[in-house]
Amino acid sequence: MRINSFLNRNKKTVREKDDSNNIQLVESLDKNLRNLRTLLDEPDDLVIRTFTIRGSEHKCATVYIEGLVDGAYVRNHIIENLQLKIVREQIPDNKQKLLDILNQEILSTSTIKEGYTLDDVSNEILSGSTVLYLDGLDKVLIISTQGWDKRDIQEPITESLIRGPRDGFVEDLRTNIVLMRRYIQDQNLRFKTYQIGRRSKKNLVVTYIADVIHPDILKEINRRLESIDTDDAPESGFVEQWIEDDYLSPFPQLMNTERPDKASSALLQGKAVIMLDGSPFVLIAPTTLGSSMQSPEDYYERWTIGTLLRILRYIAAFIAIFLPSLYIALVSFHPGMIPTNLTFSIAASRQGVPFTPLIEALLMAVTMELLREAGARLPKTIGQTIGIVGGLVIGDAAVQAGIVSPIMVIVVALNAIASFALPAYSLAIAFRIILFGFIFLSGMFGLYGIIIGYIMVNIHIVNLKSIGVPYSTPFAPTFFKDWEDLIFRKPIPLLTKRPQYMETKDKQSTDKENR
Repeated sequence: MRINSFLNRNKKTVREKDDSNNIQLVESLDKNLRNLRTLLDEPDDLVIRTFTIRGSEHKCATVYIEGLVDGAYVRNHIIENLQLKIVREQIPDNKQKLLDILNQEILSTSTIKEGYTLDDVSNEILSGSTVLYLDGLDKVLIISTQGWDKRDIQEPITESLIRGPRDGFVEDLRTNIVLMRRYIQDQNLRFKTYQIGRRSKKNLVVTYIADVIHPDILKEINRRLESIDTDDAPESGFVEQWIEDDYLSPFPQLMNTERPDKASSALLQGKAVIMLDGSPFVLIAPTTLGSSMQSPEDYYERWTIGTLLRILRYIAAFIAIFLPSLYIALVSFHPGMIPTNLTFSIAASRQGVPFTPLIEALLMAVTMELLREAGARLPKTIGQTIGIVGGLVIGDAAVQAGIVSPIMVIVVALNAIASFALPAYSLAIAFRIILFGFIFLSGMFGLYGIIIGYIMVNIHIVNLKSIGVPYSTPFAPTFFKDWEDLIFRKPIPLLTKRPQYMETKDKQSTDKENR
């Protein structure tokens, strides 16, 4: 079964570049600086240092944005070298030769490239580079001097583990690239850079292992990224929504994570990782429903523990989707399916409740969602307290007032706890959305409504794709070999192959001959 047969060829076209500022530089230093000031509207933080190269009459200028560069680096490695370390014998009359000498012998910086247009200059300055102009030349030297403040590497808040690495991605793209190189020290690890956002012009990097990933997957990811046409992408969620296959689906079609270990494991499976400058969340593409139910901790513990945790997550997923609707269906339409003693107990607890089980469930489910959102938005010191205490107080008050039955409070509480057991937050939200659909179906048609809803959800899942790969893989299409690491987890020494459905170039994850 070929991956390219799954690829969804949507009609998004590659965006056209805006050449409105693609003005060629001229030989006059004053005119070039004047054009730059006009383009940027002379911002207060634009620093222009004009001076004469030591021992000559050659005028030059350094230009950068204060706060985006390392000021000490600019002074020590650029300006100081031009004013103190250059000797008269090195200064030719030819401006091009002088620029070459500055580039190759004088400037003690690691990354230098040439720029020829006003667009090149403005984009690099706004990205934290320093531009060196030389009077009499229609090109400049662009020197990488980024040095803004950034957050230190910390443990991910949204994906904490009991056992595992404690480092997480940050908002700085260069730091995230370093983290990936630390985890995978392979000469085939590749980083392909894009620039997205017509106005923000943010850097985006696609990471993959060249001799592992399937070429068609990489080609499709690149095609979709080139189709992005927006003013700004402040967070990787913008990229996710732009390149996903079905924007109407509640299911996340790309996995997001703050964990470098999770991202590196995905790369070794033949997937790609998309990193956006300014976002600590990277995207993993493609993804499947089965992989969204897995956690890195499954592999850090022994296989028996990892298997047990996965089974518990699938049970939690069932409870998160079906438990309230099953309660409504059995109580309202099929009480004969409930044991007699339990039926009497439920009937006694519902005595005096003015609402039907459907209205009860909706009231409690909406209340629980409000408490979740309130707990997430409040300061951390009181957010958890509000969530727990608020749920207990409101639930007890509702029971005492006779608005809902005690059993309904238990059902909704179990449903909420089960949704928190899922490792992927986006998937848990999808289940919470589907929950309301099942509540309505069970309230109208009983178990028949639940069965109809279950069939509809499954039809949607098997038709859903992630970067062209079926979302239900390896359940359907079926790859039995991949079931070794799906719900159950085989011991690590026996996991010798990469996922079969990814059709990787290098199919072996271990060398059998050396084992």
